[in-house]
Amino acid sequence: MRASVSTVQDLGMPAIYLHLLAELLNTIGVDERALLLRVGLDPARLKSTDLRVSQAQASEFVTRAIIESGEPGLGVMLARELKLPLHGALGTAVMSSRSLDEALELMTRYLTLRAPHLKVSRRQEGDNLLFNVACGVDLGPLQGFIMDAMLFGCVSMGAQLTGTPVPGSAILRRGAEPAYFQRFRQHIPIPVRYDSAEDALVIPRTQLSLPVRFSDAQLAASSRAKCEEALKQLTEDAGFACRVRRVIETSHPFPPKLARVAATLFVSERTLKRRLQEESASFQNLVDHVRLQRAGELLKNTGMNLSQIADALGYADAANFTRAFKRWTGTSPSHYRSQSLQPALKSRLHSVRASA
Repeated sequence: MRASVSTVQDLGMPAIYLHLLAELLNTIGVDERALLLRVGLDPARLKSTDLRVSQAQASEFVTRAIIESGEPGLGVMLARELKLPLHGALGTAVMSSRSLDEALELMTRYLTLRAPHLKVSRRQEGDNLLFNVACGVDLGPLQGFIMDAMLFGCVSMGAQLTGTPVPGSAILRRGAEPAYFQRFRQHIPIPVRYDSAEDALVIPRTQLSLPVRFSDAQLAASSRAKCEEALKQLTEDAGFACRVRRVIETSHPFPPKLARVAATLFVSERTLKRRLQEESASFQNLVDHVRLQRAGELLKNTGMNLSQIADALGYADAANFTRAFKRWTGTSPSHYRSQSLQPALKSRLHSVRASA
């Protein structure tokens, strides 16, 4: 029996995938911004390739998206938008691999970074290799969407790697063919066989040696090391405090109320406080940590004045923000901004002088 998502670790879903889905919804006439806000997600924060969205919010957004768009094939549509660079360190590692076989080995090892509840196992059957994709957790409406995006995305990404759909490959799908798939079948360049015993990608062994177009040995080594570090960090960040922080990081409005975060994680306010205390954390400290990170980003990367930044961070005015920032960092926001801009200014001056 598969576990319920509420009983397992919530490692979150990369925010960038929900951003892509939101853009896709826009193209078919759905007000994606209003939908994100109803789920409590900040549309601007989803553009980050580093942030992750809680499983509960991701599931709610996908469910609402399918209902409001009337399109059950959103996962297939999203698969076409999954360009390799969007997959973070794993995408870079796969792109810089020497061969298709090496790229598939990376996907098998590090898939947790991009789709935490999916597992890939590899076995040989005759002249083919089967890459079985299984989900050990009942994700509800999110499950079919993720499986569609994963398997059909592999077809698209395989073509990106080698320059053409992998000859002789096929997709196996469990269960009866859904009615919506007829509208997409002609756009899938390899056979798709429903009523199979498993969900899997089939690749002829003879095709595993296909070279990857973007192969780069040095980049492959460094990006693989980043994948190892990211996998270690993701595993270490499996505690309850990290789940709370993920909700805070992507919430709209910001900062979220404790009651809203508790409801998102399906716990009472009292339970949320107790579980954070068990990990020597507090809700307010987590909010302040996210505030400090955002403050640094806004001071370094935007021209927003202090009043605008204060408003974005949920402060009543610039004075309150300035006091809090000094308490965190020991310096004023204005001084922090001027110091962070100096290296960039020196670099621009050097470029101007060099070209003179």
